Amino acid sequence: MSTFRFGILGAAKIAVKFCHAAGLVKDCEVCAVASKSLEKAESFARDNGVAHAYGSYEELLDKEKPDCAYIAVTPNDHCRLAMLCIERGIPVLCEKAMFQNGAEAEQVFAAAAAKGVFVMEAMWSRFLPAVKKVRAWVEAERIGIPEISQISIGFTAPEGNENRYLNPSLGGGAAKDITVYTYEITTWILKQDIRKINVSATWGGSGVDMNNHISIDFAHTLADLTTSFAAKLESRMVLYGRKGKILLPTPHHSSECFLYDERGELAEHFIDHDTVNGFTYEMEEVIRCIREGKQESPVVPWKDTLECARLFDRIEATKG
Repeated sequence: MSTFRFGILGAAKIAVKFCHAAGLVKDCEVCAVASKSLEKAESFARDNGVAHAYGSYEELLDKEKPDCAYIAVTPNDHCRLAMLCIERGIPVLCEKAMFQNGAEAEQVFAAAAAKGVFVMEAMWSRFLPAVKKVRAWVEAERIGIPEISQISIGFTAPEGNENRYLNPSLGGGAAKDITVYTYEITTWILKQDIRKINVSATWGGSGVDMNNHISIDFAHTLADLTTSFAAKLESRMVLYGRKGKILLPTPHHSSECFLYDERGELAEHFIDHDTVNGFTYEMEEVIRCIREGKQESPVVPWKDTLECARLFDRIEATKG
């Protein structure tokens, strides 16, 4: 089978991990990288063994015609770059949060549907073995039906209103950086219809959301999602049922999970000893889907990304 060629749009730090992952995936390579700065793209290419560098995203897409473009820039430019790819019929894998709002999501998915182009948000956490194990325990009702779900991720964002965390013009804010994880991990694990959502947020001086609290009334489970750029929270997910509980530490990049019985005793401890770079799983999914002629992944379907983007709209609406 011919080598699958990714082109990277954006010479960001996260793209370094993507390049490393590509080297671990069979019949896969990063053929080129582009940045608004040719010098930055050339430096990235040298450091990461990428053959070609461009100072224009359009030039990479037009000259290289990659099998898929990986968008690794800040969220403020995701929609524009996704549309550049779709207009050229080039599949898209875009970093989370893929969109800043529901309107962007609707625009991109409508264009992708019209052109028959594959598009996927790079929600790599859904593919991690530990997250998949928790989902399997829930499906098997190892703790019964989950009654309560709690998930939290929080850290103190670096100071300086120009960094990607706190700069609104770069798509900063807790929602698009970490709430996206708590929402998309929770919905993936529970697999339940949502009946009601309540949203709260606090806002920082730079104009971005610093703390988010989301309460979701699922069909069978009450879920609590808390994220913060202002406090170091205990990063974990806990699901409680009549037969016990499940603990998933550092849920967005966890390598282990714990299952406790109704007596509170440890019944099973899963440890992922095999993963070298967690990005490999989403890359393998993209390659499989594109080669099978799919437009979306069953693991990260458009519907889920769209619903998360609409959640950002609700968070934005809390701004006074």
